[in-house]
Amino acid sequence: MGAASSSAKLLFIVNPGSGNQQINYSEAIALHFKGQSQEIQIFELPKNCSQEKIKQTIDQSKADRVIAVGGDGTLKLVAECLQGANTPIGIIPAGSANGMAKELGIPLELDAALQVVVNGQPKKIHAIKVNGELCIHLADIGFNAYIIKRFDSLPSRGMLGYAKAAWQALWSHHKMEIALEIKGKQIKTQAAMVVIANATSYGTGVKINPEGDLSDDLFEVILVKKYTVLEILKVRFTELPFNPEKIELFHTKDLCIKTKHKVHFQVDGEYLGKVNRVEAIILPAAITIICPS
Repeated sequence: MGAASSSAKLLFIVNPGSGNQQINYSEAIALHFKGQSQEIQIFELPKNCSQEKIKQTIDQSKADRVIAVGGDGTLKLVAECLQGANTPIGIIPAGSANGMAKELGIPLELDAALQVVVNGQPKKIHAIKVNGELCIHLADIGFNAYIIKRFDSLPSRGMLGYAKAAWQALWSHHKMEIALEIKGKQIKTQAAMVVIANATSYGTGVKINPEGDLSDDLFEVILVKKYTVLEILKVRFTELPFNPEKIELFHTKDLCIKTKHKVHFQVDGEYLGKVNRVEAIILPAAITIICPS
């Protein structure tokens, strides 16, 4: 399977609430394809749109490629509707972080990303089922989930808002007491956060999972025992390995985490409240994503 044929039908699922709202994506996409042979359909997500409604729209469109226009949350929504189907999913990064687009080398510039949608190669990648939720990027408990909760309540989105939320969280987040069950082994420890990683990096650019591979049959669990800014910066700006006293990494197909107290939890950038148990399992070749060829 290569590039989309010239008569291909493309369905764009646009989240108008994504990102900084400086571009009207629906208009820009329609303009880009004006006079071209591809047939396009644009569906703007209404507020609190049900998955059924999106599925219905996809089925009725009979599209050859379905494109998520938004951030990782919008991509997750589209991926949930197409899980197990062979329909390739394209990504137009229009969110505030766009972790998955960066992961796959999809350009952040709109026209270049639209070129990939048409000419890119479909590639199967795995996902993770985390507490019944589809996770295509990263899920975690603890410190980062708490940042997302703080970030969601701030009036200013974007990197400055994120930095502000991180700074507030750094001073007010407590260590968690956890028990991890990985490959039949139990590990009891204290942690600042535990990351369940499909991808390698957060949307902010922090490479939390240097050993991640989207096409193998394993996901990674990163146990951050001591949250030190230095450790995260080291990962971000150098090729130095983690300090094993502070950060440990495991490869697995499944995982169970129990926590003594309820802890903050997020999947693909969406804060999902507090939990005291997390179960995760690999979903091999779960979705097909259009990547730059």
